[in-house]
Amino acid sequence: MPKISTLEDAYIEQLRDLYNAETQLVKALPKMAKAAHSEELKNGFLEHLEQTKGHVSRLEQIFEELDEKPSGKKCQAMAGLVEEGAETIDEDAAPAVKDALLIAAAQRVEHYEIAGYGTVKTFAETLGHDEAAKLLEETLQEEVDTDEKLTEAAQTINAEANEGGAGEDEEEEEEKPSASRRK
Repeated sequence: MPKISTLEDAYIEQLRDLYNAETQLVKALPKMAKAAHSEELKNGFLEHLEQTKGHVSRLEQIFEELDEKPSGKKCQAMAGLVEEGAETIDEDAAPAVKDALLIAAAQRVEHYEIAGYGTVKTFAETLGHDEAAKLLEETLQEEVDTDEKLTEAAQTINAEANEGGAGEDEEEEEEKPSASRRK
């Protein structure tokens, strides 16, 4: 691993981390959309998938301007968040409860991305990479907007989950012996 000696080195390292994070999400979002029961949530995940592809393209544009390759770093944090999302997908939960859990997993991802894009945007501004800073600000705003949409969806979905809007799955769960229930 090369030594990170300058802010420019740190900037490139952080961009690579975000690039890998976004490419992991391009693979994970369709799975989350498929697992969602709410049409609003399903459509939100698919909409964010298209945005995420745009985030990848913006990062590739920044790397091209820097004459750098985007590869070479695995985002371990995103790998962990994606793994948590996969565990959520596999949960045996009532539909509205599962959707609430999917939103929780997605918001963890959004908050990680918001922190990452805020950092690299500030690096870009400090380094005088004005065009990159504008692209990064655009992506940062999309991540903030997605987080707000998830919060709005959660208000409805959490209420459904709390009111027992679980449907038939809830009745099936009650028929199972208590020892087989997930904790």
